[in-house]
Amino acid sequence: MSESENAEETPMGEFVDSWSDASKHVVNSYVEANRAILAGMGLSSSTESERINAPVASLSYGSLGWSMERSVDTREDLAVGEYVEFTKPLTDADVHAFAQASGDTNRLHLDQRFAEQSRFGGRIVHGTLVAGLISAALARLPGLTIYLSESMEFKGPAEIGSVLTARCEIVEDLGEDKYRLTANVTTAEGATLIDGEAVVLIDEMPE
Repeated sequence: MSESENAEETPMGEFVDSWSDASKHVVNSYVEANRAILAGMGLSSSTESERINAPVASLSYGSLGWSMERSVDTREDLAVGEYVEFTKPLTDADVHAFAQASGDTNRLHLDQRFAEQSRFGGRIVHGTLVAGLISAALARLPGLTIYLSESMEFKGPAEIGSVLTARCEIVEDLGEDKYRLTANVTTAEGATLIDGEAVVLIDEMPE
């Protein structure tokens, strides 16, 4: 089935998608429960070098296929040079969900036949959706992250289905719990899609 045909959802397709989403959450809960049991026994389900979807107090949930890495786990240890990374595949379902949520139904993102005639030769991910990975990474810093500002330059398009990593690194402590960070998004092959900076305020976690 072509990507353009996928864009036209059928009732059965919606049922399958809903069932798939529910299954992912069940499996994810099962995996996290097993990790908790192993941790309680003093064992680990992964090697130290493996990037894991570790629990983060400021987040509601995670999902299979997502991973994060950060250099420190406490707000008090944040300093210049500390970083966080978040990795996630951007799927066709993500693109359609973002189009619905944002109202950005540009045919470049949704209509394969139309997009094939563009400079990109096919559908691409919304640039704002790609940039959202930076926000996702910042949310995984220790503490409660509040976005203050961001500047960015788009270097290239993201293909649908690609696995992307957002990396944010503190380059300046601005005082009063504010930090300036580099913020970029790269592909699994190392190509930079977004290059920018962000300023955030990191509060203590609410009780």
